[in-house]
Amino acid sequence: MLFLAVALYFLLACLISFLVLFPAGRAFALRMLARAGARLRGWFGKAEHVRGQSVAAIRQTSSASAHEAGNFLRRHYLLVIGGLVLVSVPPLIALFSGGSSLGGYVESTREVDTQVAGLLEGENLVPPPPLPPMLFATVEVEQERPMIVSASRDWALMNPQYTQRLLQAFKIMKERHGYDMAILEGYRSPERQNKLAAMGSSVTNAAAFQSWHQYGLAADCAFVRNGKIVISEKDPWAMRGYELYGEVAESLGLTWGGRWKMMDFGHTELRLPGVMKRR
Repeated sequence: MLFLAVALYFLLACLISFLVLFPAGRAFALRMLARAGARLRGWFGKAEHVRGQSVAAIRQTSSASAHEAGNFLRRHYLLVIGGLVLVSVPPLIALFSGGSSLGGYVESTREVDTQVAGLLEGENLVPPPPLPPMLFATVEVEQERPMIVSASRDWALMNPQYTQRLLQAFKIMKERHGYDMAILEGYRSPERQNKLAAMGSSVTNAAAFQSWHQYGLAADCAFVRNGKIVISEKDPWAMRGYELYGEVAESLGLTWGGRWKMMDFGHTELRLPGVMKRR
């Protein structure tokens, strides 16, 4: 079937080239169409007598047409050969190159991500036990995240859809990449949001109800290493973790703050339609 298709394309390309490139070819085609029309009119207008004349005319016309075609080929054989080469080279290259473009579709060999598939099938994960509050009260943590010690880390206050995706991200980061993760802040009240906004753009640009935190659809997270919270992206280990976390979060349909102009590597959110009303 493939060879037949290439052959038909070749013949059609030759015919089109003959008609487009050569005026004599167009004239020849018009004469053939005119004669065919005359024969049809004769067929319907005159019965047996005209039929006999039409047969003779067809024979005469065929002989004359063949003679004209032969003369044309003898006069312009170089152009004809060039046109044939031009239209035949692309399909021949495609046919004999051994590539897959003319073959069937290649079956995908990508492995199924069982963890993501489990989430889509409704796997219900349980939040981890809360970490000791003292881990969030260190000087290092306070420098990176002001007022984080008083932030809410209650998973129950967050949207269940977002909670399951975030827990799935935590699970993948641990099992696949070896990173233990901790939530720094989940739900954030409008009052707290305004207090953080008043501290300047280095903390947040969003006022109350302009952040997905107020709807339980966002969280700021970091890593746990040797019993300590690691937040700073200046730590190469943590920065690599943030990059992996961004990939995992986006694969789960979350928005990652690491792609923003004011990058927030530990932030993810689930933007559900119809939830946030812009003011």
